[in-house]
Amino acid sequence: MQEVTRLFDFPYYQLEKFPQEASLATKYNGQWVRTSTQSYIAQANAVSRALLRLGVKPNDKVAVISMSNRTEWNIMDVGILQIGAQNVPIYPTISAADYEYVLNHSEAKYCFVSCSAVLEKVLMVASKIKNLKEVYSFDELDNCKYWKEVVDLGADDSNQEEVEKLKAGVKPSDLATLIYTSGTTGKPKGVMLSHDNLVSNSIESSKRFPIVDGETKALSFLPLCHVYERMIIYLYQFRGVSIHYAESLETISDNLKEVEPHVMTAVPRLLEKVYDKIIAKGDSLTGIKKKLFFWAVDIGLKYEPYGKNGWWYERKLALARKLIFSKWKESLGGNLSLIASGSAALQPRLARVYNAAELGVMEGYGLTETSPVVSVNDMRDGGFRIGCVGKPIGRTEVKIADDGEICIKGPQVMQGYYKDPEKTAEVLQDGYFHTGDIGIIDEDGFLKITDRKKEMFKTSGGKYVAPQLLENRFKQSQFIEQIMVVGEGEKMPAALIQPNFEYLYDWAKEHNITWGENSDIIMNAEVISCFQQEVDMANEDFAKWEKVKQFRLTPDVWSVDDGHLTPTMKLRRKIVKEMYLDLYDNIYGR
Repeated sequence: MQEVTRLFDFPYYQLEKFPQEASLATKYNGQWVRTSTQSYIAQANAVSRALLRLGVKPNDKVAVISMSNRTEWNIMDVGILQIGAQNVPIYPTISAADYEYVLNHSEAKYCFVSCSAVLEKVLMVASKIKNLKEVYSFDELDNCKYWKEVVDLGADDSNQEEVEKLKAGVKPSDLATLIYTSGTTGKPKGVMLSHDNLVSNSIESSKRFPIVDGETKALSFLPLCHVYERMIIYLYQFRGVSIHYAESLETISDNLKEVEPHVMTAVPRLLEKVYDKIIAKGDSLTGIKKKLFFWAVDIGLKYEPYGKNGWWYERKLALARKLIFSKWKESLGGNLSLIASGSAALQPRLARVYNAAELGVMEGYGLTETSPVVSVNDMRDGGFRIGCVGKPIGRTEVKIADDGEICIKGPQVMQGYYKDPEKTAEVLQDGYFHTGDIGIIDEDGFLKITDRKKEMFKTSGGKYVAPQLLENRFKQSQFIEQIMVVGEGEKMPAALIQPNFEYLYDWAKEHNITWGENSDIIMNAEVISCFQQEVDMANEDFAKWEKVKQFRLTPDVWSVDDGHLTPTMKLRRKIVKEMYLDLYDNIYGR
């Protein structure tokens, strides 16, 4: 019986327990190409043999940078790990300067890229990377070696015995990967995760996944360089799930219909966008159809699990599911019944309406440093509570410090930050990882996140403000795409707001408002008045000292490329403030 103790054990376990014809599936040139479990392992072994011939040794680092999820990533991952080397996945969207830093800091020997866009960035800094021997591309390009050359180099299995010897020598406690956190300030930190960190997290997290082993399909689109999706991919292999990689965010709707998955992961921003599109379709209806649609939405927004709203509500919900919500499900492929949401706080209204529609959105919590999952909701056995991130998974201890900080102990806690013992010592104390998040554990053991320790600020009046709580409430407005609450050391909280321009333009047309550029529409008196109403409505949920007293609209769409957001869509607060310092100063009369 294959035991799973190292990351490369997962596909071998799948081969023994749930062999799949489509263990991994990727779309190339409009056609789905399926790779069986057997073929996946065979190609990974070829990569291992080739890397040995290229001089890769145990503890060497190999970087993988892919613009989209694809089968080649998994084959490389197993091929690298089997010989005791480490896989260093890198976010494709970071700057060329950050590529240079990560590749040098990790001392990567080889780099595998997905396409010309990534290659271009790597080539910009390649001459400054000390240890880099060669770059290979998954796409066939004129100016780069093709990754198939590596697979072909490993076709000769005469050194497979050496691969097997190195495999046997890899211990669960050995370093498996360096994951560089995007960070909101400063240089990325290389999080050291062992095989056991990720294996234990995958196995314990899998116990919260109500899926049928060996008979489930998943659609994957969150980046594999992010620890959340990567861990989930190992979990899928453990449970015999057939993994299909979405082409892109733009094609995800088509991919859902093609694959008809049972499970997927998501971040709240995607769930918000899907919801907004559904609502926009409802707005376009007329007559009784429109009334029925919004009646169902209203029912959904009042949803409570386990029949807590009583029998009459449940009867109305059953009707809403039959008439309206079934169509939502159909538009997402028809089989989707579990969406694991992570990376940021999920608005309670979205948790309610998605679960009312039987789409099974389960919110969890974790960090790169905890491999990542700490806790997650589970609809079974009363394990789901809206507004919470579930109960801690098995083998995980959660402690709330005196100042409210969440501290974690368990097998998923990282080994430390690569080459940075000082920062490691700051966060790893007495066996606990100090998360920097503020939260509470309720009387039933559910964890609730309230804010980031470092993001809480104090006004000049001495009152503490938790900006994330405010921001999550404000983003319930369809007019608000992004928001940053400010006011540290100032007399009052205020906000910088990026409108949802798509929604705002539709609203403006209905109200006969004309505009030229974004910078014009945000100065329109009616538009400002509309946003004031949204702000006033959201403010009702907060104490007097927490209320946003003033706001300014920004003309730009906040993005990763322009530096407003990290690759995991978190606000770069310091940078955003600097970008709009004129608006900030205007708020406070400077």
